[in-house]
Amino acid sequence: MASSGIIVFIFTVLCICAVKSVECKAENVGHYGQQSLLECVVKTSSDVTDPNIRMVAWKKLTSPEDEGDLVLGFNRGKLDEPKRGYRFAEPSWNEKNMNVSLLITNTAVADNGDYKCIVITDSGDDSIVTTLKVQAKYSISTVYSIPKKIVPNTDSTLVCESHGGYPQGTIRWFDEENHEWTKSSEMEAKQSDDGLFQLTSRLPLLRASTFQKYICAVFNASGGREDEKTFETNIPSSRESPGIVYDTLLYTTHDSCYACWHHSTAHNTV
Repeated sequence: MASSGIIVFIFTVLCICAVKSVECKAENVGHYGQQSLLECVVKTSSDVTDPNIRMVAWKKLTSPEDEGDLVLGFNRGKLDEPKRGYRFAEPSWNEKNMNVSLLITNTAVADNGDYKCIVITDSGDDSIVTTLKVQAKYSISTVYSIPKKIVPNTDSTLVCESHGGYPQGTIRWFDEENHEWTKSSEMEAKQSDDGLFQLTSRLPLLRASTFQKYICAVFNASGGREDEKTFETNIPSSRESPGIVYDTLLYTTHDSCYACWHHSTAHNTV
């Protein structure tokens, strides 16, 4: 290992550095369970007519100062045994092909992060770091109430569960008139062994302040709405009761927002 490092160093110093650069897309987006492409191309000077690649090393970094773990390597005509799921993007790649892009065949959360591409040709060398951001779409599995049947004028709780997303997202609550109640809820996020997040949100429903419908919506880390489900309480709207006028007052306690209904006998106004 030490002798190989010395040989590479001597070659790098003595070569005519005609490699302009290794150019990579700075940031790449990969989707969980699908193929991800990290695009990198070697650019050479115009006076180089027949460049040959002697070494390519793709490394997964855990920090900017880290040497990284080799996931795909090519050295002096031989392809190192790659880690499972990593290969050159072009199946027929050889040392004359300046497209050294990396293909991840089945993207996992563990693939998220920085990658370093190191290239040595017979006329120079260069290296560059590129980033892969893994995303997984959320879906709402269920929305239910505790107790199962909501009784008028009693307290209850709505529970919304979402799974299979990455990075961590949020669950938000809306009523039938699209007023948001998220501040009244509590959300818990758990990360499973595969790195995906399971989100659970609980929204307390106070007696005499329950709407007919509630919408549970899940948003990704960028704020995009990915899925939603509507829950019907089967409680007649209190606003439909004759002879009563309802006002909605909002107040905050411990960073939570509650709705209080105050009613009075309806009267004619001019």
